[in-house]
Amino acid sequence: MAYTISRATIVFIVVALVCAFNPSFSIEDAEAKSLWDTCLLKIGPKCALDVIGVVFENGTITDACCHDLVQEGKVCHNSLIKYIAERPLLISHETKYLKKSDDLWTHCVSISQTA
Repeated sequence: MAYTISRATIVFIVVALVCAFNPSFSIEDAEAKSLWDTCLLKIGPKCALDVIGVVFENGTITDACCHDLVQEGKVCHNSLIKYIAERPLLISHETKYLKKSDDLWTHCVSISQTA
């Protein structure tokens, strides 16, 4: 049950950050949002949430999610992370998140190559 509450908390935080800190979009922001939306649809909300959980918390990711993420490509992966990492409350830790993002990508690529 605690795992479900934690997962719901992550979803709430992500949605709140996206909505609260970016109420109006510039052209760049609109493009970033479009990339985010496209990736989210292609890999699925649960997988996207797992990716975000790994990078911004201490979550885990399934091999199947890794396969989906790698299939969609590095642009998809980067758009998921950068769109969240660039929020004002998180930007001071962006280097840490980008390192975790790179580590996750490397892990997922290695998982996909062994299958």
